Amino acid sequence: MRCFTVLGPSNSGKTTLIEALSSLDSKPVRSEMTEYFAITEFTYLDEPWCAFDIAGGPEYIGFAGEALAASDAAILCVPPDPDAAVLCAPYLRLAEESGTPCLLFINRMDTTDNRVRDIVAGLQAYAGHSIILRQVPIRENGEIVGAVDLISERAWEYQEGKHSELIEIPAGVREREQEARAELLEHLSDFDDHLLEELIEDKRPPLDEVYDVATAVMRENEDIPAFLGSASARNGITRLMKSLRHEAPSVEATVARLGGEPLAAGVFAAYRKHMGKAVVLRALGGPVSTGAMLGGDTVGNLSGVDARHPVQSLAPGEVGVAVKSDHLNAGYTYTAKEAVPMPDWSRGHPPSHVVLVTPVHEKDDARLSTALARLDEIDPGLSVSQDEASGHAAVRLQGPMHLRRIQSLLDSDFGIEVESAPVGASYRETVTRPVEHQHRHRKQSGGAGQFADVHMKIEPQDRGAGFTFDEVVKGGAVPRNYIPSVEVGARDATGQGPLGFPVIDLKVTLTDGKSHSVDSSDFAFRTAGKACVKEALAKAGPVLLQPIDRVDIHVPSVFSGAIVTLVTSLKGQVLGFDPNPDAKGWDIFHALLPDSSLDELARSLGGATQGTAWYVANFDHYQELHGREAENISAAARESA
Repeated sequence: MRCFTVLGPSNSGKTTLIEALSSLDSKPVRSEMTEYFAITEFTYLDEPWCAFDIAGGPEYIGFAGEALAASDAAILCVPPDPDAAVLCAPYLRLAEESGTPCLLFINRMDTTDNRVRDIVAGLQAYAGHSIILRQVPIRENGEIVGAVDLISERAWEYQEGKHSELIEIPAGVREREQEARAELLEHLSDFDDHLLEELIEDKRPPLDEVYDVATAVMRENEDIPAFLGSASARNGITRLMKSLRHEAPSVEATVARLGGEPLAAGVFAAYRKHMGKAVVLRALGGPVSTGAMLGGDTVGNLSGVDARHPVQSLAPGEVGVAVKSDHLNAGYTYTAKEAVPMPDWSRGHPPSHVVLVTPVHEKDDARLSTALARLDEIDPGLSVSQDEASGHAAVRLQGPMHLRRIQSLLDSDFGIEVESAPVGASYRETVTRPVEHQHRHRKQSGGAGQFADVHMKIEPQDRGAGFTFDEVVKGGAVPRNYIPSVEVGARDATGQGPLGFPVIDLKVTLTDGKSHSVDSSDFAFRTAGKACVKEALAKAGPVLLQPIDRVDIHVPSVFSGAIVTLVTSLKGQVLGFDPNPDAKGWDIFHALLPDSSLDELARSLGGATQGTAWYVANFDHYQELHGREAENISAAARESA
């Protein structure tokens, strides 16, 4: 069995294309694993095939990556519009990063009058591989009614819902066909010396030779052949399937591409009610059997992809579902003893949109932790941690749409209603001038009392220096054994400053003090140290500090100008951008942004770039914040405290 993944943006016709391909020669069996992932099994000319169908959108690209890693080939299904090329850019990039041989299908050509060469040119702007036309259209009265195959030089007239009819190449198409065929042969000759010699000698190469070279070039992932048609009208589907059959590599080539000696790959995973964790496996380097060792433990039950019919084993290339095998997961290849993570590209974009998730009903708190851990395990675009400030679950996602899906899954699959809220920025405060202060702690309530007197100096330090404690006490005014307690008290005071936030970049020096032979203690000096620093902080010109993040935005070059406007509107600083050396047509845009603006960035970035861009943010430094905004933030912090 050979497997392929169909990629493409939302509404490009991926599912319709799979339906058309799978019904050419058999009655397909489609299994909906979830609303965004489906598997279709079918036969074509007595050969078994399997197609992975993943919904379009940035929140699903990680699932596409894991399926692509386990596939023998990919089909990129694209709209017939040059302006839509940028929507396909993330999927072109994913296919090229994976090294998986890829075919391009320009869908819905019956609904447009755009020129095919313009569509290909738009896509080529984002492709490192050459996109090579394998067909040219036949037009009548501005409508595409057929296509000419550039290798066989046969012309086919579309018959809606039926197989195309062989016709003579129309005279009006002949010149364009000859031009496109010459470009195709010239491209293929770059990879075959014999074909190059024939072209130089002006000999007509045999068709079998051209087909063989085209097959070798595609299997070695040296180009992206482009086909055209309409999946809904069943136009161009047979030609696409024949090319896939002749040119897609075998499972042995996929094993070699993945490296090592994997027995199987985890394609997809989901938790199902009354079943638990179900993992879609593809057998690769050998059979996978119930009870056999895989990834260091035994395989539980195996079934077909419909999860209804049990099977004893999967032959190399076949796909099935493993249950009662919690040690298995998507995103890994497996030997008998080890689980090897798939490459980073297969996980999609790093999650950057962070929200706090809490249960609507307090009784679900423990269940929510378990449910989020399970979703974190199976969703490559999700990351779950704990927010230090609030103690709530901090969930990193691909964006607002991803959040809605996670909330829906928690409700439908785990019975937990949740609420979400932005993660507050990690504000800090510091001081702007040195202050000397004295505090005497005295308490008498019968019996032994409490006494400690400290003289301290606080002063600002360079940004990033942190907290420093020193002492210059002379003559034993403060006994040496009590000085560590003074330091602990001083550190305690920095937990919350006069503006309501932790204090940083502060130097505290104990200069003098007094003690009592009976009433002084570690506790008394700790209390005095804390009170002295707290009182001094209020006099030292406290100032609010906001965290500033360095943000790297991965964006198609055509949208880089829009990012300038977006960053400026979020009170950020544009640092510039560089062409991405590993992805043609992409820029890496560098900026400094207030941490508090990242939530708005996540919401606005999709609209500014049509859902194609993503970002990675890391803390860079703290910056002073003044004025009404600082006053409001401080007031809110003191009120909540």
